[in-house]
Amino acid sequence: MKLILTHEVTGLGAAGDVVEVKDGYGRNYLLPRGLATPWTKGGQKQVDALTKGREVRAINDIEQAKSVKGRIEALPVKVAAKAGQSGRLFGAVSNGDIAEAVKAAGGPELDKRKIEVKQAVKSLGSYEATVRLHADVAATLKFEVVPA
Repeated sequence: MKLILTHEVTGLGAAGDVVEVKDGYGRNYLLPRGLATPWTKGGQKQVDALTKGREVRAINDIEQAKSVKGRIEALPVKVAAKAGQSGRLFGAVSNGDIAEAVKAAGGPELDKRKIEVKQAVKSLGSYEATVRLHADVAATLKFEVVPA
């Protein structure tokens, strides 16, 4: 199945990319969530126009992403969550919680879909997450989960 991505999908491509995926993945995951649209000849013309515009903005975006990366990596971020006596959380810390904590700490506003945490955060302590700022720039965000 040939699709045009409308949003960035980790491991697949960026918005505007034309990708070939298995039918079930496209039909059951990408299309219902609005992450892609079916490929057509008219759609290909729109993709070409998006690609030209993206190339023009790419140079400015890389410089901005590098400056944001420096700000994020130097930022002390604390995420407050309800925890029991043993330090285990009631639930888990989500990417949205992390994005809000970065903004509250004086950092830039981040899209929660660009934050990747390796393991689920279900207890108090220090953790790391990767923030994809640009196709070529990723920042390592260190955050601490503290009791609320």
